[in-house]
Amino acid sequence: MTEQELVQLIRARDEAGAQELLQRFGALIRYVASPILEDPSDIEDCIQEVAARVWERIDSFDESRGSFKSWLTTVTRNLALNMQRGRKDSGSYEELDDQTASHAPGPEETTVRNAQILALRKAVDSLPKDERLLIYRRFFYDQSIAQIAAETGMSQRAAEGRIYRIKAKLAEMLKEQRND
Repeated sequence: MTEQELVQLIRARDEAGAQELLQRFGALIRYVASPILEDPSDIEDCIQEVAARVWERIDSFDESRGSFKSWLTTVTRNLALNMQRGRKDSGSYEELDDQTASHAPGPEETTVRNAQILALRKAVDSLPKDERLLIYRRFFYDQSIAQIAAETGMSQRAAEGRIYRIKAKLAEMLKEQRND
């Protein structure tokens, strides 16, 4: 079954689509969530929650913006990070009154930040595939240097050095974009 057929099954609310999603992508979901959520029960909760989110929000998937697999890893990563934050924050809420100032960024800051994110995304997308994958592993999937080294066959020192050089390359690309 292709990814497109799977998406069609889920959009049609066919239970076989949900089963195929977990069977085909359960390991990927676990792989993305594991470095973020260390507790096995949290990881299992995340897998189930990702399946539910995909089922509920499949209409927000846009084939023209990327593959289903990429969208799924983004959903998984964001959900795992939210779960992690929720675990850290639980019990630490304080009562806020109407006079409490908001620390949220204003419209101008948000616009600048969005432009920076777009520029970075373009720079990362222009990297050669092997370099792009290292950046994704380290900063998008939040993998440790040790895990990256083990899975790519590099030494930890080599992985660190390579990621450092790629970051420098990205910084230079962004600097050039600002000067254009």
